[in-house]
Amino acid sequence: MELTLLGTGGPDGLPRPDCPCAVCSLAVGRAVRGPSAALVDGTLLLDLTPGAAFAAARAGRTLTGVRQVLLSHPHDGPAVEVPPGLPQPGRVPDGRELALLTGHRVRAVPMDSPGTGYAVTGPDGQRVLYLPPGAAPAGLAEQEARYDLVLADVVGRPDALARLREAGAVGPTTDVVAVHLDHDVPPGRELARRLAAAGARAVPDGTTLSVGAFEEVPDVPRRTLVLGGARSGKSVEAERRLESFPGVVYVATGGSYHGAPGDAEWAARVGAHRERRPGSWRTEETCDLVPLLARTGPPLLIDCLSLWLTDAMDAVNAWDDAEWAADGERELRRRVRELADAVRATRRVVVAVSNEVGAGIVPATASGRRYRDELGRLNAAFAAECEQVLWVVAGQAVELRG
Repeated sequence: MELTLLGTGGPDGLPRPDCPCAVCSLAVGRAVRGPSAALVDGTLLLDLTPGAAFAAARAGRTLTGVRQVLLSHPHDGPAVEVPPGLPQPGRVPDGRELALLTGHRVRAVPMDSPGTGYAVTGPDGQRVLYLPPGAAPAGLAEQEARYDLVLADVVGRPDALARLREAGAVGPTTDVVAVHLDHDVPPGRELARRLAAAGARAVPDGTTLSVGAFEEVPDVPRRTLVLGGARSGKSVEAERRLESFPGVVYVATGGSYHGAPGDAEWAARVGAHRERRPGSWRTEETCDLVPLLARTGPPLLIDCLSLWLTDAMDAVNAWDDAEWAADGERELRRRVRELADAVRATRRVVVAVSNEVGAGIVPATASGRRYRDELGRLNAAFAAECEQVLWVVAGQAVELRG
């Protein structure tokens, strides 16, 4: 089965008409994307968009053989003109199946927002899933048959991919291609980086995909350290890397600290973090990281190592100069080595967050300088065991390793 992407952009295309944003201004050449539409084996068209005939021609295809046109989502604005000779577009009711004379079968998959997903099975048995923009499957079976190719709004609804993975519909061999790409994420290398973290990829308009053919996608790094300063966006970046995977365990190392009585600011920080997390994630409030890393299980998101260090330094009374000189320093080094060894040995996917300190003002107290130095050492030890290390500055992730 062959599938040609006549467009890969959001419903308004990219750049959006009359949009002054930076992403739209950079969308030129191969970065220009028409509204998403897919032509399956020249006979089935998923979504009719303005200029579909011209888009097909640019891709070296024609719409003359199309026998069925299906819409996946409500189209705002003026009605799209149907090219001469093309059948009137329609939608299949949720759960119903449509059989085409060409041997293709199309099943309408219910969504959690307005729209319809289409599961297409070709005459050769290959399976493709096409999802509408801003939507995720609703009510998937516990074990859904695996798809060879999935076209989805990976950037806008990463949880759709998590649901499909949980149901077994997306596996290691599934080719996941992002469509409905809008101006909410920069194009080019940044888009490729974000999609690679989800095990997905993007292609230009006009690309023809051979369903079932092997496509090399960068492996999702098994261990990642995300560094950054205050309000740099490091936690958001870390969460983004795992939001397309089900059952993530969010390890809140600062969970045991609830702030001073009446500390509304701290409560607001904790609340904001909780609101961002997908509902399928589970939270563990602990600084006991070694046993978690030793167990098998779903991915871990550890936020953050700087609070783990505070707890460890409290435990060895590192703030007392005499105890630090006697046994405190030696005991802290042992704990850091134990954590680094656990990271090296773990088989789980791990994303950890830590503060990057020491690039500015020298702390005024000896204890502050001690903490700064030990956090630098901890970050270096943890980073040495990670396949990927990111530094987040002003919301922009810079890859240091990976």
